[in-house]
Parts: sequence; structure tokens; C-alpha cells
Amino acid sequence: MSRELAELKARHERLELLYQVSQRLHSTLEPQAALSLLVGEAVRLVRATSGSVVTVNPTNGFLEIEAAHGLPTEGTRLKLRVGEGITGWVARTGKPALVGDVTRDARYVPAREGVHSELAVPLLDEGAVRGVLNVDSTRPDAFTAVDQEWLEALAVQAVQVIRNTWRHERLRHRAQLFESLASVSRTINSTLNLGDALRVITREASELMHAKMASIQMLDDTREWLVLRASHGAGEAYLNKPPLLAAESLLGTVVRRRKPLQVENVQESGLYQQATLAREEGLVSLLAVPLIFNDRATGTLSVYTGQPHIFSNEEVAILTSLAELSAIAIEKARLYERIVDLEAELRRNEKLSALGLLAAEVAHEIRNPLTVMKLLYHSLDLQFAAGDPRAKDARLMGEKMDHLNKIVERILAFARTAEPQFATVDLNRLIDDLALLTRHKLAHQGVELVRNLDDALPSISADATQLEQVFLNLTLNAAEAMPKGGRLTIITRTKTPRGATASTQVVIEFTDTGAGMTVEQQRRAFTSLLSTTKAKGTGLGLAIVAKIIEAHRGEVKVKSKLGKGTTISLILPL
Repeated sequence: MSRELAELKARHERLELLYQVSQRLHSTLEPQAALSLLVGEAVRLVRATSGSVVTVNPTNGFLEIEAAHGLPTEGTRLKLRVGEGITGWVARTGKPALVGDVTRDARYVPAREGVHSELAVPLLDEGAVRGVLNVDSTRPDAFTAVDQEWLEALAVQAVQVIRNTWRHERLRHRAQLFESLASVSRTINSTLNLGDALRVITREASELMHAKMASIQMLDDTREWLVLRASHGAGEAYLNKPPLLAAESLLGTVVRRRKPLQVENVQESGLYQQATLAREEGLVSLLAVPLIFNDRATGTLSVYTGQPHIFSNEEVAILTSLAELSAIAIEKARLYERIVDLEAELRRNEKLSALGLLAAEVAHEIRNPLTVMKLLYHSLDLQFAAGDPRAKDARLMGEKMDHLNKIVERILAFARTAEPQFATVDLNRLIDDLALLTRHKLAHQGVELVRNLDDALPSISADATQLEQVFLNLTLNAAEAMPKGGRLTIITRTKTPRGATASTQVVIEFTDTGAGMTVEQQRRAFTSLLSTTKAKGTGLGLAIVAKIIEAHRGEVKVKSKLGKGTTISLILPL
């Protein structure tokens, strides 16, 4: 009877201890603290010399010691493959192992000296082995079936806690990743130059994924070759590698299937075409995701680790999200480059228009004196004898004046073809398009663009292309007047002049906060193309504005004050 009471008392004490351990385990969400508490109580519960909790690392498949009690430092660094050692056998089979003499067990792999017996039980989570709880002793046959029973009971209690802590840790890790992703997206989208955007993407991808190297390869114009466009952490060999054939390469598969792909070890994969290069660069595991914009794959974003790594679903999702943001940023940078090119093209067109108007004015100015010269020549009625050399000179003079007159007429006829082609025009929309076109230039110069547009502004009959040129000229001139930044305000409104028969007009005002103009500059601002006194630029912009507005039966007014700014008003009939 006394023996049964002793066993009941011992069982009660162990149950009480097990309950206390369970309570303490449930009191923390820190995985390391929970595991350290677990292994410490396990060692104490079964009177072991040392113990450890071993988990399966999902990134490399190795069994790694997460927490230990009584093991030397070198022993905590031990890594086993699933199936290796007594612990590995338990992890592979999901069965407990009670070994009274490890020296007689071929499975045993020592973690420290002096061990004679070992007891290991699996940490089972819904039938899957998540780890192993392991204790050992310097005494032979130190553990009993009862010890195994208690250790298994402790493992059952611990699995739920470990599951909760791991879930908490995964959620925290995921939250950190998405927070980093949000920060990365802001950085990427603040970059407008395509080359800079690609470099930022690879740098941020490398840091976000803790990778050794990241790279972007994009399809060329033929969509047959993947060309390296940017990288971070790459060595000379990788930077100089040749393009990949999209139809035959591993990364080409990512583009064709538009799905992520990972390779555990590119140095050993038969599908990876550049294994030698990977060994030179020290690249091991690869995760590649497609760059997709408008449902079309344009390339790949790849990250490489320097150690064997199995990328988790969260990591794949994060890199895929980064690739989606990157594809948008790349397209945005491309569009910005097109806008810059378009701005340059508009400026070239402006110069060509100016040259055309200049040629027309020159021709007009030449034709008047040329007409006078022809009249005077014919009025002289120069008659010379047939043998007189002056007769030939007089005839040549008449012919050359006729030749000059024909050239002038051709120039004027060419200029007349640039007259407005009238159609219905929405001025507010033209100004919105102008704001989109010039926003980066104005932002670069520190110029704030303010638009106060009348929503009820009626459409007018005009040449939209020529008015776009007018608005662009006035915007760029205003920017030049504010080299240190300022504000450009564009206002549209209607105006009804005084008088019973007067019709409604549309007014567009461009007001800057620049240096302003003198009275003389205001007087000459819209005068002849040939009389500019502008210190910088061609001096043709405002003259072109005046010519175009005049062709639209409108008028231009300027109001300016030195040091205060300038307002240029365009008044057009409906």
C-alpha cells in the first residue's frame, strides 16, 4: 500500500509540475523563451543531465537546436539531416526513442562527451513532426518508460504553445515584411529615371529578402532574349554574362509561365545554365518572379542567397508583390522618359514654327522694298544699243529681281499653309494636358502650378495644336522667369465686354511670381520676331504667341511689375 501511495504521490507531483509548466509556457509568446523553458523543465522533470529542442528548419531542411539546457556551446551548433542520429530518426519516423546505452546504438551522433543514455520524443502537430524534444544523461539506463510517458505528455502540452508562438512569429515577420514592402514601394515610386528605378528595385529586393544578390533581366525588343538591366551585389563575372535565350533558359520559363520559380541550389541544378558562374559568384538558392504589366510579362526579378534556403510562401508572396510594384514603377519611368522626349520634340517644333514665322516676316519685309525697286527699275526704261554691254546688265538686273520676287512669294505661300485649322476645343482640357506634360520640369525648378479653371467655361473654335504651343510657350517662359522657384497660376474665365452688341469672350491668364518686366520690355514683348532683346533663349516665344492669337482673332495683354511678377492674358472669341 505504501508503495502505491508513493507512486500516486510521485504521479501527483509530476502532474502538478506538468500543470505549472503548461501555465508558464502559455504565459509567453516569445518562441525562444518558450522553448528554453520547455527544455529546462524537461531536464528537471526526468532528472536528465542535458536536453534540447530540435526543430526542422523549413528553409534548408536541417534539424537545428533551437533551445538547449546543459549542452556546451559547440554542442548547440550541431546540425543533423532528418533521419541522421537518434534525434533524426525520431524526426523521420515520428516515434519516440529510449536508448539505455548510446554506445551500442549505430544511430547515435554525439553532441557532447560522456553521454550514456538518451530519450527523444517527437513534437507532433496534426500528425506532422515539427521537432524533437531530446534529453540525455551521463548515467546508463537513466530513463524509464514512465519518463518517456511524462516527456511525451510535456511534448503534447508544448506543441500547442509552440504552434501559437510560431504563428505569432510568422505574423510578426509577415507584418515586418509588408511594412518594409510599403517603405520600398515609396522609394521605388519616387524614382523617375528608368536606370535609377531598376537599381533601386534590385537594392531594395536584396535588402528586403536578405539576399546575397538581386538582379533584373528584361526582354529585348524582339522578346527573344533576356538582358541583364540592373543588379545589386553582383560580381564582375555576373555583370558580364551574356543574354539568355527566353525560349530555352530557366528564367525564360518564369517569363513564359508568368509564375514564380525557386531552385534550392543553382550550382547543382541541371536546368540552370550558368552553374559555373553561380559557383564563381557564390550563389546558391534562387527565387525568380515575373515582372508583369497590363497582363504582359516583361522580364524577371531574381534574388539569390549565399546559403541553401527554401523560400517560404510569405517570401514568395512578398517578392511577387515587390515585382508588381516594380513593373508599375518601370512603366512609370518609361512614360516619364517619353514625356521628356515629347517636351524636347515640342521645343524643336516651336523652333521650327518660329523659323517659319521668321522666314515669313523676312519675306514680307523684303517684298516691300523689292516691289519699290522693281517699279523704279521699270520706270527708268533703260534702253541701250544692241552692242552696249550695259544692255545685258540691265536685263540681268530685271531677271534677278523677278527671281527674288518668286522666292519671296514661295516663302509667303508656305507660311500661309500654317494658318489655324479651326475645330471645337476644350481649353480646360488643353491646360490639364499641359500640366501633365510640364509637371516634372516645373517640380524640378521648384515652381508650383496652380490651376483655377472655370468648370462652366464654354468650348471655342480654334486650332488645338497651335493653342497648345501658345500655352507651352507661356509656361516655359514663366519657368525661366522664376529660376529659384515660385508659383505659376493659370486662370480661365469668361468675359463680356461693354456694349449691347458685344459678344462673350474667353480669357486665359498666366500669372507668375518672377522678376517682372520693365515698361519697355512690356511694350516690345510681342513685337516683331526680328526685334527681340531677350538676354537668354531665342526671344521668339512671345512673338509666336502673338502671331497665333492674332490668327485666332484674339488679343494678348501683358501686365507686369518689377520684382512682383507678370500676368499675360489671352482673350479669344467664342
